Amino acid sequence: MERYYKVLKKPLITEKTFDLIERENKLVFLVDRKANKSQIKRAIEKIHKVKVVKINTLITSRGEKKAFIKLHPDNSAQDIAIDLGVF
Repeated sequence: MERYYKVLKKPLITEKTFDLIERENKLVFLVDRKANKSQIKRAIEKIHKVKVVKINTLITSRGEKKAFIKLHPDNSAQDIAIDLGVF
């Protein structure tokens, strides 16, 4: 379980990410730069006990890796954000 926490660094909280949470059921995390999509998916599913539909990643201009995580409609991104204390 500890290795999953090394993949996910922290949730990203901005006005745009709040909009993604509410409208598109997506979460945004800063993740380990070496992590691939399947590792990110596995970490989210194990830590938060949700089903992930899709993951998009990008490298920011600061050199950080950002993951956009689309959750299955049965799972609520708002509930996870509340559990993380960001909503």
